[in-house]
Amino acid sequence: MAQQLRLRLRRPRSYRREEFIIGPSNAHAVARLDAWPNWHLGCLALVGPEGVGKTHLARAWAEVAGAVVLDREAPDLAAAAGHPVLIEDVDQGVDDEALFHLINMAGREGSGLLLTARSAPASWPAALPDLRSRLNALPVVEIEEPDDQVLEGVLRKFFRERSIRAPKDVFPYLLRRMRRSIPHAREIVRRIDEVADDEQRPISRTLARQILEDDAENLDLFE
Repeated sequence: MAQQLRLRLRRPRSYRREEFIIGPSNAHAVARLDAWPNWHLGCLALVGPEGVGKTHLARAWAEVAGAVVLDREAPDLAAAAGHPVLIEDVDQGVDDEALFHLINMAGREGSGLLLTARSAPASWPAALPDLRSRLNALPVVEIEEPDDQVLEGVLRKFFRERSIRAPKDVFPYLLRRMRRSIPHAREIVRRIDEVADDEQRPISRTLARQILEDDAENLDLFE
């Protein structure tokens, strides 16, 4: 019998707000972003470890707010004038004078500034004393590592995107063993899908176990 091949489609990454999974680990951050434009001085720093959904939530805010997304390595102040602004990964370095001016502009009518980073603003590099004082005073909200509600939601979302209806017992099995990371959840689903397709196997807890056992960072869970 000829093998049935599934057509694998590359879907563009979606940052739609309705696709952002809300749980205890991020609900406070969602509420703070939803409070725009009533942020103190028009600014907010969204921080959290890698893989918790900062970019998704920030890009969804930018869409709703009509924000200009600036390149942190070459922020265009002229493009930012009179608009809300998003800059990501600010802890990796932004020109001091540009960031200083953007913070000052954020409180003006029709403006606003959302900054994302893995660490709090007090630890960001800043040579200008005036910028240092403004960073220390920035309002901050944190997204914590994904809780089970968020991780299960994103796993289900990633399976749906691949037209897969996974058995119910796959989800608690993965949640007990996987890294607390949304990109890792995406990678697990991708690998489960591809192995199932290549080997013509059903999606199952057994297959999920194989995928995790193949991940060197999870080997100690099975000793």
